[in-house]
Amino acid sequence: MALFRRGAKDRTAEQEIEATEAEGVPTDAEDSPAEEETPVEDAPADRSQGPWDATEDVPAGPRIDLGALRLPGIPGMALRMEIDKKSGTVTGVAVTLGESTLQMQAFAAPRTDGIWDEIREEIAASVTKQGGSVDDLPGPFGRELLARLPVRTPEGRTGHRPARFVGVDGPRWFLRGVVTGRAAVDPEAAAAVEDLYRRTVVVRDGEARPPRDLLALTLPNADANVKKADDAAPAENDTPTFDPLTRGPEITEIR
Repeated sequence: MALFRRGAKDRTAEQEIEATEAEGVPTDAEDSPAEEETPVEDAPADRSQGPWDATEDVPAGPRIDLGALRLPGIPGMALRMEIDKKSGTVTGVAVTLGESTLQMQAFAAPRTDGIWDEIREEIAASVTKQGGSVDDLPGPFGRELLARLPVRTPEGRTGHRPARFVGVDGPRWFLRGVVTGRAAVDPEAAAAVEDLYRRTVVVRDGEARPPRDLLALTLPNADANVKKADDAAPAENDTPTFDPLTRGPEITEIR
């Protein structure tokens, strides 16, 4: 099943998902001769174009230093920093570009084996348990999940919102991204979000950390235009509620 449908910019996210499902219905075996297919193993994610490790030969360009992550500076982007209430730790960053949002978190990982395969299974189980559905598909960064998340509409009905879960295993780190909004279904909008994810640099400190230990972020420079999320316009594309990290106070920076 294709992840995107070309030429569908005018459809709503829900209509796009329904159309994709309709086209993915297989034909009867009687109408088409059965063919034996040789299973093909998925190749590991190609990081030759990013996301980068801070120790690698990173392409030059302006970046926003958030501690464990360095993000490329893009005109018009809005940053929302997620902070744990109890510890005051910055646990994640959400970047909004137009009608799309990319939420990112970095975690420690083993020196040899990656953890994305395990995490994908856990996310899929969580989505399904909460009444959603999910497909494990090939994407620009390897395997990814296209989920349909259960949401309550303003009319009180139960609807579904699409979200893409992407992940890349790096040297002793794992970078997870959650794409919501138009980039979850529209390839044109997705291109800018994918480029942002690809150009992100992960800074893994030298401390010994257990796998999945969150790599804490820091707030942007003090001279940046920062304000509390309560004073900002409400965002439609909030991070899915089943995120394993509870969201705390937020700070928004508009660049």
